[in-house]
Amino acid sequence: MPTSGSPRLALFALALLALIWGYNWVVMKQVIQYVDPFDFSAIRTLLGAASLFLVLLVLRRPLAVAAARQVALLGVLQTAAFTALIQWALVAGGAGKTAVLVYTMPFWMIPMAWWWLGERVRGLQWLAIAVAGSGLVLVLEPWAMGGSVFSNLLAVAGGVTWAASAIVAKRMRRDHDFDLLALTAWQMLFGAVALCGVALLHPSRPIDPTPYFWGALVFNAVFATGLAWLLWLYVLQRLSTGVAGLSSLGVPMVGALAGWIELGERPTPTEFAGMALIVGALALVSLWALWQARRGTSSRPG
Repeated sequence: MPTSGSPRLALFALALLALIWGYNWVVMKQVIQYVDPFDFSAIRTLLGAASLFLVLLVLRRPLAVAAARQVALLGVLQTAAFTALIQWALVAGGAGKTAVLVYTMPFWMIPMAWWWLGERVRGLQWLAIAVAGSGLVLVLEPWAMGGSVFSNLLAVAGGVTWAASAIVAKRMRRDHDFDLLALTAWQMLFGAVALCGVALLHPSRPIDPTPYFWGALVFNAVFATGLAWLLWLYVLQRLSTGVAGLSSLGVPMVGALAGWIELGERPTPTEFAGMALIVGALALVSLWALWQARRGTSSRPG
């Protein structure tokens, strides 16, 4: 439940979070000029896990976590598989389009939650899935079969993996009492170890230690992981879940805009229409969650 505090400051934190996570798509796209995607994935997640454990120590939060095997499974899905897929997709795919395709995650999560968690799918959610599905077809353009189809499919697979990890996390948190920050740190560490194994087994070119490479590592470890998770926890404490969920709408929009401005990524009219439909469907899902939250609050006695 949201606590008292400045809503303006919380909304500013939400906007800053969308800017950090959104712009990181451009950073992840640019850095693969200097490093193999799997190597970068392993290094950034190791540093990200280290930054989260540092935050835990500074905040004096408990380091212990229950259900280590389940946390390890979550790490393989949410950190290892998801990070590897999106970084691989960025090799040939545009930053903005990849961000939008990955953020189809909520539309894969809805039927998964229906199947595995028994959560009902309601009217507006079906509409959002239909709109997102139409947008996905337009972005993928299966009739064209262009050179970026494989990258697009990797990005979609990243969204599916993210959704599956969210279902696993939901079931875990239903059965165990986890500290969110500790859970995130441990699953990232387990995932980072798995990614290190992939990076060692996968032949790769030597790292070109340019200033951009080091800057990308710092941005991912300090800002996109440490600071971003602090902002997210702050937002969750001071805003409703529905309002906080609107950040998922801002991230792909910032990613697409940054890719357009900095990288010159100009989507075709068909791709633009598809991306607009997906973002519109994300807005429907966010507004539905916000309406449900307000409805639940207003229906409480007293």
